[in-house]
Amino acid sequence: MTSSHRSARPIRSADAGFTLLELLVVLAILGLLAAIVAPQVLRYLGTSRTQTAKVQIENISASLDHFQLDVGRYPTPEEGLDALVKAPPSAPNWNGPYLKKESALVDPWGQKYFYVVPGKHGDVDVYSLGSDHAEGGTGEAKDVGNW
Repeated sequence: MTSSHRSARPIRSADAGFTLLELLVVLAILGLLAAIVAPQVLRYLGTSRTQTAKVQIENISASLDHFQLDVGRYPTPEEGLDALVKAPPSAPNWNGPYLKKESALVDPWGQKYFYVVPGKHGDVDVYSLGSDHAEGGTGEAKDVGNW
């Protein structure tokens, strides 16, 4: 063997891999990207919950109309929206269930929808108080109703 012949194995240099500084730079860039993207995602999530509540309220309102056509009246305040899922004893012509699941009576923030009969805005009012669970509000905390 000659002295000019080298081994087939590559020689590892002392600077192979990443330094701590390089890793910190990458983490800083990822943190900046997350700070830019996260507010957009959270805003979209809030809007989608409000839109979901609007659709659910429309479904509940349509179910209340079907109940009214079958029974001749809307559910009483005592019967509430549960009358759309389970037959109340005082509704002999009940032809439901008008909603398949009780979970359809819960808003996207985990609270039961409010039901008022007679309503302030129509024959019946169905509404959610939004994310803050209090009347009024703006944005995601705004009340959502069938009016």
